Amino acid sequence: MIQICFNSLFCDFFRSKHVTPPVVQIYTRGPGIYDRENVLLCHAKGFYPPEIDLQLLVDGVKFKDAKQTDLAFEENWYYHLTAHAPFTPQKDRKYTCKVTHQGETRSYNWEPDSL
Repeated sequence: MIQICFNSLFCDFFRSKHVTPPVVQIYTRGPGIYDRENVLLCHAKGFYPPEIDLQLLVDGVKFKDAKQTDLAFEENWYYHLTAHAPFTPQKDRKYTCKVTHQGETRSYNWEPDSL
């Protein structure tokens, strides 16, 4: 990790920050209804340090068309990142966002909207 220090106060601030895991949401752009084209999104926010890996999976396999936003920071120097992929949800498939931060991996499953 590259460390840039403009003054000792700035460096002390970053050295003192503790590891904060991300808060993760997995959702769709439009209503989450089977057999309708949509976009699957995985949003991770409020994490530190900034090194993180987001993967969108269908039945355990990476989406081939997945993209992600640039890593961005909030005014409190915590970070956020969003991965997204076009998809048409199928009833017999499992859609997951796999997040790895500081060596810990967690999976979050998408659930369709209830009718």
